[in-house]
Amino acid sequence: MLQATGTRAAKNTFIELSKPVIIKMKLTIRIKYALPCVIAFFYLLTCLSFKADPPIYKKGWIDLNKNGKKDIYEDSTQPIEARLNDLIGQMTLEEKTCQLATLYGYKRILKDSVPTPEWKNEIWKDGIANIDEHLNGFITWGKTSDLPLVTDVKKHVWAMNQTQRFFIEQTRLGIPVDFTNEGIRGVEAYQATAFPTQLNMGMTWDKPLVNQMGNITGMEARALGYTNVYAPILDVARDQRWGRLEEVYGEDPYLVARLGVEMAKGMQQNNQIAATAKHFAVYSANKGGREGLARTDPQVAPREVENILLYPFKKVIKEAGLMGVMSSYNDYDGIPISGSSYWLIQRLRQEFGFKGYVVSDSDALEYLYNKHHVAADLKDAVYQAFMAGMNVRTTFRTPDSIIIYARQLVKEGKLPIDTINSRVRDVLRVKFKLGLFDHPYVQDAEASAKLVNCAANQAVALQASKESIVLLKNKGAILPLSKQQTLAVIGPNALNDDYAHTHYGPLASKSINILEGIQAKVGAGKVLYALGCNLVDKHWPESEILPQDPDQAEQAKIDSAVTIARHADVAVVVLGGNTQTAGENKSRTSLDLPGYQLRLVKAVKATGKPVVVVLIGSQPMTINWIDQHIDGIIYAGYPGTQGGTAVADVLFGDYNPGGKLTLTFPKSVGQLPFNFPTKPNSETDEGELAKIKGLLYPFGFGLSYTTFAYSDLKISPAIQSDQGNVTVSCKVTNTGKVAGDEVVQLYLRDVLSTVTTYEKVLRGFDRLSLKPGETKEVMFTIVPDDLKLYNRQMKYVVEPGEFKVMVGASSDNIKLTGTFEIK
Repeated sequence: MLQATGTRAAKNTFIELSKPVIIKMKLTIRIKYALPCVIAFFYLLTCLSFKADPPIYKKGWIDLNKNGKKDIYEDSTQPIEARLNDLIGQMTLEEKTCQLATLYGYKRILKDSVPTPEWKNEIWKDGIANIDEHLNGFITWGKTSDLPLVTDVKKHVWAMNQTQRFFIEQTRLGIPVDFTNEGIRGVEAYQATAFPTQLNMGMTWDKPLVNQMGNITGMEARALGYTNVYAPILDVARDQRWGRLEEVYGEDPYLVARLGVEMAKGMQQNNQIAATAKHFAVYSANKGGREGLARTDPQVAPREVENILLYPFKKVIKEAGLMGVMSSYNDYDGIPISGSSYWLIQRLRQEFGFKGYVVSDSDALEYLYNKHHVAADLKDAVYQAFMAGMNVRTTFRTPDSIIIYARQLVKEGKLPIDTINSRVRDVLRVKFKLGLFDHPYVQDAEASAKLVNCAANQAVALQASKESIVLLKNKGAILPLSKQQTLAVIGPNALNDDYAHTHYGPLASKSINILEGIQAKVGAGKVLYALGCNLVDKHWPESEILPQDPDQAEQAKIDSAVTIARHADVAVVVLGGNTQTAGENKSRTSLDLPGYQLRLVKAVKATGKPVVVVLIGSQPMTINWIDQHIDGIIYAGYPGTQGGTAVADVLFGDYNPGGKLTLTFPKSVGQLPFNFPTKPNSETDEGELAKIKGLLYPFGFGLSYTTFAYSDLKISPAIQSDQGNVTVSCKVTNTGKVAGDEVVQLYLRDVLSTVTTYEKVLRGFDRLSLKPGETKEVMFTIVPDDLKLYNRQMKYVVEPGEFKVMVGASSDNIKLTGTFEIK
C-alpha cells in the first residue's frame, strides 16, 4: 500500500491491485541500444482490476456510469463514433462544459498532490478535459519539486493513478482525464531520458533517430501516467534573435515538416500518447525577433505564410495524424488566431483534415479581451473562442470562470449546444483513441521505474547529442586533438550546463558538462581549467550598446585564463550563451558573444597556443573575428545532459561530427532578416557599398574529419506529367581515412513560373554513414506536392516547365545538377 504525501494528502487513500491485464506495445529502438529497455517495458498501459465498492471493474470493461450494465460507450468492441454518440447523449451541460477546460496540476493550480474529499465540491466534480503538468516537478523556471510523488517513479505512478481514479470512480459518467505535459526534448518529469533540444535534433538531419526520440518520449510519458505531450513544435525559425530558437528544428519548412512527421509518428505509435503540435499559426514570424507574449506582430506576406509557416502543420497533420494542436496567442493581419474560425476550422479542420482537439496556448483565450481587445470581456472571449473552433482553454488559473461562462452562454441561447457538443466530441474522440475509457491506469509501477531513463534510452540520447554537433572550421586539421596533450579548458560554458535542463523537458536528469566530459576522456591530470570571464558582464544587456572595459576583478579572470593557456599545449575555449541570454521571452538585440567573451578568446589566442572554440547556445552568433583567427570551431548548440561526453568525443576524434546547420549564421545582426530559402538575387545587393554582404555559415553547412565525393546523378523520368513522381539518385563515397556521416541534401528550383519562387527549396535529405572507401546510393522521390506553388490566383498548383535538380553537402555547396520537365 502506498500512502499519499504532500499538501492536503488524502486520508487512507490506497490502491489494491488484483489480476492486472497486460497490453504489449512495439518498440522501435535500434537494436544495438534496445534490448535492456525492451526487456524492461512491454507490459504497460492497461486497466487495473480494483477491489472497489461499487465493483465497477468488470472483466474486460469498466462500468463507468455505475449502472450495472455495459453501455455502448463502455464497450471497447463498438466503433468510436458510436461510443461518442452514446456518451454525449448521456452528458449534462455541466459535464460537457467541464470537457472544455484544462486544470493545471500540483503546485501550479492544484493544491493537492492526490484527490481529497474537497474535490467533490470543486467544479471538476463533473470531470475535466485535461490536467496539465501534474506532478511533473516543475514549479517555476529553475525550481523543481522534491516531493517523493514527483521524484520516485513508483510513487509518482501511484499518485497519477489515484488522480485518474477520482474521475473514473467519483464522477457520474466516469470520463477519464487526459494528462497533458511538455516534452520537446524528452517528457518533462523529474527523471526521464533527456535529449538535446529540438534545434539540436534538427541539426542531426536524422529522420529515424527523431522517430526513435518520439517513441521513447511517448513510452516514458505513458509509463509515468501522461497521455498527451505538447510536441513537436512546428514553428519555422525566421529571426535569429528570437529567444525560442532552441525549441524549433530550424528555418526550413521542409526540414521542419519531415522531422515533425517522424517525431509525431514516434510519439503516437500504437496510440500510446497524443502528440499536440504547436504553435498554430504564424507564431514564429515575430516582428523584430520579439517574444512579447501575445504581441509578436507577425509581418509576413500571404504566400510566405503558406509556403513557410503553414507547410509543416499541413504535412504533419496529414501524414502523422496529429491528435492535438495548440492554438497560438498571436494575431495575423489583425485577427487573433485563437478567436478565428478561418484558422481553427476552415484551415485546420476543413483543409488540413485535423481530427483531434485544439488546446489554447496559456491565456490565448484571455488575450482576446485583455491584449488584443477584440472581445468586450472574458465572457465575450469565451464565446468567440469556442465559436471559432477552440476545444479546450488553458490558463494558469482555475478553470471555473471559463466553464461557468460557457454554461451561461448556452442557457442564454448565444452559444449553441450543437457547438458545445462538437467541441466536446473532439476531446472525447482523442480519449477513446488513447484507450482511456478501457485502460485508464498505468499498470505496473515497477516496470515504469525500469523503463524511464533506462540505460538503453540514454544511449539513444547520447547518440543524438553526438549527431547534432556541427564542425564549423578545422584549419590545418587542428581537430581531432591528441589525448596526450595538456589542455587548458577555459570559458564560462565549460562548467555551466544549465542548457541541459532548458525548457520543456526532463528537469533533474544527471548532466555532464564540457569540462567533465574532457576530463573523463583524457584524465583530470592533463586538464587545466580557468573560468576566464562570466557569461555576461554586470552591465549586460546594456553593455551591448554601451560597452565598458572590465574592472580589476574581471580582468583578473582573463589574466588567469591566459596563464593556464601558456602552460598547456592547446586551449579549448567554451563560449556562447545559455538560458540567461536566450529562451522563452528572452529574445536578443545582438548576436555577438555577450560580456567579455570575445576579449577572453583574443587574449588566449595572443599566447600563440593553438585554440579551439566550442560554442554553446541556441542562436547563431556573429563570430566574425573567431572565424577569421581561430583554427577550430565547433557549434554544439544545447547538446543535452550528455553534452559534455558528446563534445569530448568530437574533440578527440572518438566520434566524427556530421551535424549540419539548420539556421543561417549572418555576419551582422543588421543583415536580418536573412534566412533560407531566399528569392533569386535577394542577397547580392549588386553595387551596394554601404553594407556587409554575404553570410558566415549557410543553411545545411557542416564539416567532417573525412571527405566525400558525389557521383552518378540519375533523374527519371526526364519528362513527367503533373500527377507523376520523379526519382533522383546519386552515389556518395567516403574518400577519406576515417568513417563518417554525410547529410545528402536535395534542392529544387522552378526555372520559370508565373510568380517569383525561391532560388532553391529543400525537397529531400538523407544521413548516410560511410566507412573509408565505402560508396552508397541515395534515392529521393519527388512527388507532385514538392513542385506546387501558389499561383497568381492563390491556387496551389504544379505549373508545367523545367525544374533544376541540385544535390549537395549544403545549400551553397552543390555537387551535382540536372533537370527534368513537367508537361
